[in-house]
Amino acid sequence: MTVDDPAQFDPPPALVVLVHGAWHGAWCWSALQAELDRRGIASLAVDLPGHGASPDPIGGLHDDAAAVTSLLDHLAERGAGPVALVGHSYGGAVITQAAAGRDDIGHLAYLAAFALDDGESVLGCLASLERHDVDLAAAMVPTADGAATTLDPATAAAALYGSCPPEAVRAALPRLSPQSMASMIETASGTPRRTIPSTYVVCSQDRAVHPAHQRVMAERCSHQHELDTDHSPFLSAVGSTADIIEQIVTAS
Repeated sequence: MTVDDPAQFDPPPALVVLVHGAWHGAWCWSALQAELDRRGIASLAVDLPGHGASPDPIGGLHDDAAAVTSLLDHLAERGAGPVALVGHSYGGAVITQAAAGRDDIGHLAYLAAFALDDGESVLGCLASLERHDVDLAAAMVPTADGAATTLDPATAAAALYGSCPPEAVRAALPRLSPQSMASMIETASGTPRRTIPSTYVVCSQDRAVHPAHQRVMAERCSHQHELDTDHSPFLSAVGSTADIIEQIVTAS
């Protein structure tokens, strides 16, 4: 059988679109994408405005969701079919907003992420839950104008990457970028999980989004998983995270 023989290929699983969390960029998904590639699962990672290689200014939740919506529209024009949207941390708010009112999303997956309901913001959601302190709060440094925050590398490493390989942490910290306050206070429109299947992945050693808060949001989703790892399973639990995504896309 040669590579030119189409009979050797199974139909491809759903395309995975990966949306990073606050302060990060598409770069954070590289190890996970390599593992998904090894399994024959196609993925695309988005740089939200002002993050990673994006030349655009940072904006709020609606700006970030518009960037994802633009990509989804482009994929639809190409005939890509339903996609699985995966959001990490703040990226969960982004995929919630981006998926509202669409019929081309096959699944929503939340990795230690904000599975917001209609009218909720990230900070509003946290304020509505029982208080649990996390290490991330001490790492956040407001910019001079108060419009954004940066992260202190000395404390961000433990908060975000406590279970990650040291070399991965060294590569990640210089890539972190400012995050707008608008992204934390703008509210989501719609609750697409009412019509779109969804999966929540709780990270039980998380020191950025408390696991107790994650478990509350996990109850809003159709399916739940739990990984014994930190806030960054795309670096600390690559194989287990890929297992969950593979299960999602092969069932779609």
